[in-house]
Amino acid sequence: MELLCCEVDSVRRALPDPHLLNDERVLHNLLVLEERYQPAGSYFKCVQQDIKPFMRRMVATWMLEVCEEQKCEEEVFPLAMNYLDRFLSIVQTTKCHLQLLGAVCMFLASKFKETIPLTAEKLCIYTENSITPCELLEWELVVLGKLKWNLAAVTPPDFIEHILHRLTLPKDKLPLIRKDAHTFIALCATDFKFAMYPPSMIATGSVGAAICGLQLDIGYCSLFNDNLTKLLAKITHTDVRNMGSVDCRLEKPRLKFWKFLYNKNGI
Repeated sequence: MELLCCEVDSVRRALPDPHLLNDERVLHNLLVLEERYQPAGSYFKCVQQDIKPFMRRMVATWMLEVCEEQKCEEEVFPLAMNYLDRFLSIVQTTKCHLQLLGAVCMFLASKFKETIPLTAEKLCIYTENSITPCELLEWELVVLGKLKWNLAAVTPPDFIEHILHRLTLPKDKLPLIRKDAHTFIALCATDFKFAMYPPSMIATGSVGAAICGLQLDIGYCSLFNDNLTKLLAKITHTDVRNMGSVDCRLEKPRLKFWKFLYNKNGI
């Protein structure tokens, strides 16, 4: 008898809606709303006394590893970091509670974006049981209260499909460009320097970095250097000068990511 593999993805994922992508009002509303969900300034200077930037980077790296191991949607980690930054910008927190806060933010983000969200018990295991499910649920209410239950934040992944839809790109390269753009966004979220940039700018720079990493043929010569920068800036109404600074800063995450792949897979 011939054995057939009938395994399918148990999670149903929605496809991009062409009506939403073609409607300029959707992109316009995202651009209008994005500033509402940014952290209120550099909180390391005016709010936090016990927590330092390197501590944020450590907990962010841990959160990213958890999301990758659990195969979360690409939107979960950037959204969780948005919650974390917004909370830290208004509430003074001790370093002993930082991992608990990170777990709560992942818990909330997965509920908002995942079909099957992360469980409190599973997140506690990832902290080596340094926190309990009861503590996590108690802090969930604290974080929700401080964020005023406003969880529908605009993050860089929200702009990816809108940007790609407005570019003339080879269809066979789109999955790779999309994947690389999400990778750059995740790496940017681990670095506090990028927290002050608007999500649209991070998304624009990430797509630009992803496209520049490909070897496109001469038929797509309009997507090189200044032409690409100007086109991307026009789509999201981004200042070209600011976008250039984002692209420059993306080079460091790019090298880190390639080094990580080399060490992990021997590429």
